[in-house]
Amino acid sequence: MPRPLWAGAISFGLVTIPVKIVSATEDHDVHFHRVHLTDMGRVRTRKVCEIDGQVVSQDEIGKGYEVSRDETVAVTDEELEQMPLPTAKAIEIVAFVDADSIDPVRISDSYYLAVDGQVAVKPYTLLRKALERSSKVAVAKLAWHGRERLGLLRIREGAIVLHSMKWPDEVRDPQELAPKVVEVGEEEIEQALQLADRMTIEDLSGFRDEYRQALEDIIAAKADGKPLPSPDEGEENKAGEVVDLMAALNASVKAAKESRGEDHDGQDATVHEMRPAKKTGTRTAPAKKAASSKTTAAKKPSASTSSRAKKSTGKKAAARKRTAS
Repeated sequence: MPRPLWAGAISFGLVTIPVKIVSATEDHDVHFHRVHLTDMGRVRTRKVCEIDGQVVSQDEIGKGYEVSRDETVAVTDEELEQMPLPTAKAIEIVAFVDADSIDPVRISDSYYLAVDGQVAVKPYTLLRKALERSSKVAVAKLAWHGRERLGLLRIREGAIVLHSMKWPDEVRDPQELAPKVVEVGEEEIEQALQLADRMTIEDLSGFRDEYRQALEDIIAAKADGKPLPSPDEGEENKAGEVVDLMAALNASVKAAKESRGEDHDGQDATVHEMRPAKKTGTRTAPAKKAASSKTTAAKKPSASTSSRAKKSTGKKAAARKRTAS
Protein backbone atom coordinates (compact mmCIF):
# COMPACT_ATOMS: atom_id res chain seq x y z
CA MET A 1 0.00 0.00 0.00
CA PRO A 2 1.45 3.41 -0.95
CA ARG A 3 1.98 6.00 1.78
CA PRO A 4 -1.30 7.81 2.59
CA LEU A 5 -1.44 11.39 1.35
CA TRP A 6 -4.45 12.45 3.43
CA ALA A 7 -6.59 10.94 6.18
CA GLY A 8 -10.14 11.86 7.05
CA ALA A 9 -13.65 10.62 6.33
CA ILE A 10 -16.29 10.61 3.62
CA SER A 11 -19.40 12.51 4.73
CA PHE A 12 -22.36 10.84 3.01
CA GLY A 13 -25.43 12.43 4.57
CA LEU A 14 -25.32 11.14 8.14
CA VAL A 15 -22.96 8.31 7.19
CA THR A 16 -19.27 8.75 8.01
CA ILE A 17 -16.66 6.57 6.31
CA PRO A 18 -13.06 6.86 7.60
CA VAL A 19 -10.74 6.75 4.58
CA LYS A 20 -7.16 7.44 3.51
CA ILE A 21 -6.20 8.95 0.16
CA VAL A 22 -3.48 7.04 -1.68
CA SER A 23 -2.13 7.83 -5.12
CA ALA A 24 -3.79 5.88 -7.95
CA THR A 25 -0.87 6.43 -10.33
CA GLU A 26 2.91 6.07 -10.30
CA ASP A 27 5.60 8.33 -11.71
CA HIS A 28 7.74 6.38 -14.18
CA ASP A 29 9.43 9.43 -15.71
CA VAL A 30 13.22 9.52 -15.96
CA HIS A 31 14.46 12.27 -13.62
CA PHE A 32 17.74 14.14 -14.01
CA HIS A 33 19.96 15.95 -11.50
CA ARG A 34 21.51 19.31 -12.22
CA VAL A 35 25.26 18.73 -12.31
CA HIS A 36 28.51 20.61 -12.89
CA LEU A 37 29.62 19.24 -16.29
CA THR A 38 33.33 19.56 -15.41
CA ASP A 39 33.27 17.07 -12.51
CA MET A 40 29.62 15.81 -12.41
CA GLY A 41 29.11 17.35 -8.96
CA ARG A 42 25.50 17.97 -7.91
CA VAL A 43 24.22 21.54 -8.22
CA ARG A 44 21.45 22.18 -5.72
CA THR A 45 19.05 25.06 -5.14
CA ARG A 46 20.08 27.22 -2.20
CA LYS A 47 17.32 28.96 -0.24
CA VAL A 48 18.62 32.50 0.33
CA CYS A 49 16.83 35.37 2.07
CA GLU A 50 16.58 38.37 -0.26
CA ILE A 51 17.02 40.88 2.64
CA ASP A 52 20.09 39.64 4.52
CA GLY A 53 21.51 37.29 1.86
CA GLN A 54 21.77 34.40 4.33
CA VAL A 55 21.06 30.76 3.48
CA VAL A 56 18.06 29.61 5.54
CA SER A 57 17.06 26.09 6.61
CA GLN A 58 13.69 24.47 5.96
CA ASP A 59 12.67 25.07 9.59
CA GLU A 60 13.03 28.83 9.06
CA ILE A 61 10.79 28.90 5.98
CA GLY A 62 7.05 29.54 6.23
CA LYS A 63 4.14 30.78 4.15
CA GLY A 64 3.55 34.45 3.49
CA TYR A 65 0.91 36.33 1.52
CA GLU A 66 1.82 39.65 -0.09
CA VAL A 67 -1.00 42.01 0.87
CA SER A 68 0.75 44.96 -0.77
CA ARG A 69 4.20 45.73 -2.12
CA ASP A 70 5.44 46.72 1.33
CA GLU A 71 3.44 44.31 3.50
CA THR A 72 3.52 40.49 3.72
CA VAL A 73 1.38 38.53 6.16
CA ALA A 74 2.68 35.22 7.57
CA VAL A 75 0.24 32.29 7.73
CA THR A 76 1.16 29.14 9.67
CA ASP A 77 0.22 25.54 8.88
CA GLU A 78 -1.62 25.33 12.20
CA GLU A 79 -3.81 28.30 11.23
CA LEU A 80 -4.65 26.66 7.93
CA GLU A 81 -5.56 23.38 9.62
CA GLN A 82 -7.88 25.14 12.08
CA MET A 83 -9.88 27.04 9.46
CA PRO A 84 -13.66 26.77 10.12
CA LEU A 85 -14.41 24.59 7.09
CA PRO A 86 -16.74 21.54 7.15
CA THR A 87 -14.42 19.95 4.58
CA ALA A 88 -11.24 20.39 6.61
CA LYS A 89 -11.09 16.68 7.43
CA ALA A 90 -13.96 15.37 5.39
CA ILE A 91 -14.78 14.52 1.80
CA GLU A 92 -18.28 15.97 1.80
CA ILE A 93 -20.54 14.53 -0.91
CA VAL A 94 -22.73 17.38 -2.14
CA ALA A 95 -24.45 15.89 -5.20
CA PHE A 96 -24.85 12.91 -7.54
CA VAL A 97 -24.72 13.39 -11.31
CA ASP A 98 -24.62 11.30 -14.48
CA ALA A 99 -21.05 10.41 -15.41
CA ASP A 100 -21.58 11.68 -18.97
CA SER A 101 -22.39 15.16 -17.67
CA ILE A 102 -18.82 15.72 -16.42
CA ASP A 103 -16.52 17.47 -18.87
CA PRO A 104 -13.28 15.40 -18.97
CA VAL A 105 -11.21 18.61 -19.18
CA ARG A 106 -12.17 19.33 -15.57
CA ILE A 107 -10.73 16.03 -14.24
CA SER A 108 -7.20 16.26 -12.87
CA ASP A 109 -5.26 13.80 -10.66
CA SER A 110 -6.68 10.45 -9.54
CA TYR A 111 -6.48 8.77 -6.14
CA TYR A 112 -7.82 5.63 -4.45
CA LEU A 113 -9.81 5.87 -1.23
CA ALA A 114 -8.76 3.07 1.14
CA VAL A 115 -10.73 2.12 4.23
CA ASP A 116 -9.17 3.42 7.44
CA GLY A 117 -9.87 0.67 9.96
CA GLN A 118 -12.44 -2.12 10.26
CA VAL A 119 -15.19 0.32 11.24
CA ALA A 120 -15.10 1.80 7.73
CA VAL A 121 -15.63 -1.49 5.85
CA LYS A 122 -19.45 -1.63 5.96
CA PRO A 123 -20.23 2.04 5.13
CA TYR A 124 -17.51 1.95 2.43
CA THR A 125 -19.21 -1.09 0.86
CA LEU A 126 -22.60 0.63 1.17
CA LEU A 127 -21.41 3.71 -0.76
CA ARG A 128 -19.69 1.54 -3.37
CA LYS A 129 -22.84 -0.51 -4.04
CA ALA A 130 -24.99 2.63 -4.15
CA LEU A 131 -22.72 4.17 -6.79
CA GLU A 132 -22.63 0.94 -8.80
CA ARG A 133 -26.41 0.46 -8.88
CA SER A 134 -27.24 4.09 -9.56
CA SER A 135 -24.72 4.32 -12.46
CA LYS A 136 -23.94 7.80 -11.19
CA VAL A 137 -20.88 9.57 -9.81
CA ALA A 138 -20.68 11.62 -6.62
CA VAL A 139 -19.48 15.21 -6.55
CA ALA A 140 -17.66 16.11 -3.33
CA LYS A 141 -15.73 18.94 -1.68
CA LEU A 142 -12.61 18.64 0.47
CA ALA A 143 -9.89 20.89 1.85
CA TRP A 144 -6.43 19.73 0.83
CA HIS A 145 -3.01 21.35 0.28
CA GLY A 146 -4.10 24.77 1.46
CA ARG A 147 -7.28 25.09 -0.56
CA GLU A 148 -10.78 23.68 -0.92
CA ARG A 149 -11.05 21.32 -3.87
CA LEU A 150 -13.82 19.80 -5.91
CA GLY A 151 -13.73 16.03 -6.28
CA LEU A 152 -15.47 13.24 -8.16
CA LEU A 153 -16.09 9.78 -6.66
CA ARG A 154 -16.62 6.74 -8.86
CA ILE A 155 -16.02 2.98 -8.70
CA ARG A 156 -13.12 1.13 -10.32
CA GLU A 157 -12.89 -2.63 -9.83
CA GLY A 158 -14.43 -2.56 -6.38
CA ALA A 159 -12.50 0.48 -5.09
CA ILE A 160 -13.72 4.07 -4.72
CA VAL A 161 -11.68 6.48 -6.83
CA LEU A 162 -11.33 10.18 -6.09
CA HIS A 163 -10.69 12.44 -9.08
CA SER A 164 -9.51 15.95 -8.31
CA MET A 165 -11.54 18.42 -10.39
CA LYS A 166 -11.15 21.97 -11.61
CA TRP A 167 -13.68 24.54 -10.46
CA PRO A 168 -15.90 25.89 -13.27
CA ASP A 169 -14.06 29.23 -13.37
CA GLU A 170 -10.69 27.44 -13.75
CA VAL A 171 -11.56 26.13 -17.22
CA ARG A 172 -10.73 28.55 -20.03
CA ASP A 173 -13.27 29.31 -22.74
CA PRO A 174 -12.21 27.43 -25.90
CA GLN A 175 -14.09 29.76 -28.27
CA GLU A 176 -11.06 31.99 -28.80
CA LEU A 177 -9.04 28.94 -29.88
CA ALA A 178 -11.61 27.48 -32.28
CA PRO A 179 -10.56 27.60 -35.97
CA LYS A 180 -12.49 29.52 -38.58
CA VAL A 181 -15.42 27.75 -40.23
CA VAL A 182 -14.40 25.79 -43.34
CA GLU A 183 -16.35 23.51 -45.65
CA VAL A 184 -15.76 19.77 -45.24
CA GLY A 185 -17.26 17.36 -47.77
CA GLU A 186 -19.56 14.50 -46.77
CA GLU A 187 -17.26 12.00 -48.44
CA GLU A 188 -14.36 13.20 -46.31
CA ILE A 189 -16.48 12.90 -43.17
CA GLU A 190 -17.54 9.35 -44.12
CA GLN A 191 -13.93 8.34 -44.70
CA ALA A 192 -12.93 9.83 -41.35
CA LEU A 193 -15.72 7.86 -39.64
CA GLN A 194 -14.62 4.69 -41.41
CA LEU A 195 -11.05 5.28 -40.26
CA ALA A 196 -12.24 5.82 -36.67
CA ASP A 197 -14.21 2.58 -36.87
CA ARG A 198 -11.17 0.66 -38.13
CA MET A 199 -9.00 2.11 -35.34
CA THR A 200 -11.49 1.36 -32.54
CA ILE A 201 -10.09 -0.96 -29.83
CA GLU A 202 -11.41 -2.24 -26.51
CA ASP A 203 -8.20 -2.36 -24.45
CA LEU A 204 -5.51 0.31 -24.01
CA SER A 205 -3.20 -1.81 -21.85
CA GLY A 206 -0.85 -2.51 -24.76
CA PHE A 207 0.38 1.07 -25.06
CA ARG A 208 3.89 1.78 -23.78
CA ASP A 209 5.97 4.93 -23.18
CA GLU A 210 8.44 4.59 -26.07
CA TYR A 211 10.13 7.90 -25.26
CA ARG A 212 11.03 6.74 -21.75
CA GLN A 213 12.33 3.42 -23.14
CA ALA A 214 14.50 5.22 -25.69
CA LEU A 215 15.78 7.56 -22.98
CA GLU A 216 16.69 4.61 -20.73
CA ASP A 217 18.54 2.97 -23.66
CA ILE A 218 20.61 6.14 -24.12
CA ILE A 219 21.45 6.27 -20.39
CA ALA A 220 22.40 2.57 -20.34
CA ALA A 221 24.62 2.97 -23.41
CA LYS A 222 26.43 5.98 -21.93
CA ALA A 223 26.89 4.22 -18.59
CA ASP A 224 28.45 1.18 -20.35
CA GLY A 225 30.55 3.28 -22.71
CA LYS A 226 28.74 1.91 -25.76
CA PRO A 227 27.68 3.81 -28.92
CA LEU A 228 24.35 5.55 -28.64
CA PRO A 229 21.39 3.89 -30.37
CA SER A 230 20.76 5.42 -33.79
CA PRO A 231 17.32 6.23 -35.19
CA ASP A 232 15.81 3.99 -37.85
CA GLU A 233 17.22 4.83 -41.27
CA GLY A 234 13.89 4.27 -42.99
CA GLU A 235 12.08 6.86 -40.92
CA GLU A 236 11.60 10.15 -42.69
CA ASN A 237 10.53 13.42 -41.16
CA LYS A 238 7.35 14.47 -42.93
CA ALA A 239 6.53 17.39 -40.64
CA GLY A 240 4.93 20.23 -42.51
CA GLU A 241 4.30 18.16 -45.63
CA VAL A 242 1.08 19.21 -47.34
CA VAL A 243 -0.97 16.26 -48.61
CA ASP A 244 -4.37 15.84 -50.19
CA LEU A 245 -6.86 15.27 -47.35
CA MET A 246 -8.98 12.69 -49.19
CA ALA A 247 -5.93 10.78 -50.40
CA ALA A 248 -4.55 10.72 -46.85
CA LEU A 249 -7.86 9.41 -45.50
CA ASN A 250 -8.04 6.69 -48.16
CA ALA A 251 -4.48 5.61 -47.46
CA SER A 252 -5.13 5.62 -43.72
CA VAL A 253 -8.24 3.44 -44.06
CA LYS A 254 -6.32 1.02 -46.30
CA ALA A 255 -3.45 0.81 -43.80
CA ALA A 256 -5.91 0.23 -40.94
CA LYS A 257 -7.54 -2.63 -42.88
CA GLU A 258 -4.17 -4.24 -43.59
CA SER A 259 -3.10 -3.95 -39.95
CA ARG A 260 -6.24 -5.87 -38.94
CA GLY A 261 -5.66 -8.54 -41.59
CA GLU A 262 -8.63 -7.55 -43.76
CA ASP A 263 -8.82 -7.37 -47.53
CA HIS A 264 -10.31 -4.48 -49.48
CA ASP A 265 -13.83 -5.96 -49.32
CA GLY A 266 -13.78 -6.14 -45.57
CA GLN A 267 -13.40 -9.95 -45.56
CA ASP A 268 -10.87 -11.72 -43.39
CA ALA A 269 -7.64 -12.09 -45.30
CA THR A 270 -5.23 -15.00 -44.97
CA VAL A 271 -2.31 -12.70 -44.18
CA HIS A 272 -1.74 -12.36 -40.43
CA GLU A 273 1.38 -10.18 -40.45
CA MET A 274 0.58 -7.02 -38.50
CA ARG A 275 3.35 -4.96 -40.09
CA PRO A 276 4.00 -4.65 -43.83
CA ALA A 277 6.88 -6.83 -45.01
CA LYS A 278 10.20 -5.12 -45.64
CA LYS A 279 11.18 -4.55 -49.26
CA THR A 280 14.06 -6.63 -50.56
CA GLY A 281 16.38 -6.22 -53.50
CA THR A 282 15.29 -9.37 -55.41
CA ARG A 283 11.98 -9.85 -57.14
CA THR A 284 11.08 -13.50 -57.74
CA ALA A 285 7.76 -12.96 -59.51
CA PRO A 286 9.09 -10.80 -62.40
CA ALA A 287 11.93 -13.26 -63.02
CA LYS A 288 9.49 -16.15 -63.44
CA LYS A 289 7.36 -14.05 -65.72
CA ALA A 290 10.35 -13.19 -67.88
CA ALA A 291 11.37 -16.84 -68.10
CA SER A 292 7.86 -17.78 -69.10
CA SER A 293 7.91 -15.12 -71.84
CA LYS A 294 11.17 -16.49 -73.23
CA THR A 295 9.74 -20.01 -73.34
CA THR A 296 6.70 -18.80 -75.19
CA ALA A 297 8.87 -16.87 -77.63
CA ALA A 298 10.96 -20.01 -78.31
CA LYS A 299 7.89 -22.12 -79.06
CA LYS A 300 6.24 -19.56 -81.33
CA PRO A 301 8.43 -18.51 -84.31
CA SER A 302 8.51 -14.88 -85.26
CA ALA A 303 7.07 -13.55 -88.56
CA SER A 304 10.53 -12.88 -90.05
CA THR A 305 11.75 -16.42 -89.29
CA SER A 306 8.69 -17.94 -90.96
CA SER A 307 9.20 -15.82 -94.09
CA ARG A 308 12.83 -16.89 -94.44
CA ALA A 309 11.84 -20.56 -94.10
CA LYS A 310 9.27 -20.25 -96.89
CA LYS A 311 11.81 -18.64 -99.29
CA SER A 312 14.39 -21.40 -98.59
CA THR A 313 11.81 -24.12 -99.29
CA GLY A 314 10.85 -22.44 -102.57
CA LYS A 315 14.48 -22.30 -103.80
CA LYS A 316 15.03 -26.00 -103.03
CA ALA A 317 11.89 -26.95 -104.96
CA ALA A 318 13.02 -24.92 -108.02
CA ALA A 319 16.46 -26.62 -107.96
CA ARG A 320 14.90 -30.12 -107.89
CA LYS A 321 12.65 -29.18 -110.87
CA ARG A 322 15.69 -28.03 -112.99
CA THR A 323 17.59 -31.22 -112.18
CA ALA A 324 14.67 -33.39 -113.22
CA SER A 325 14.31 -31.61 -116.58
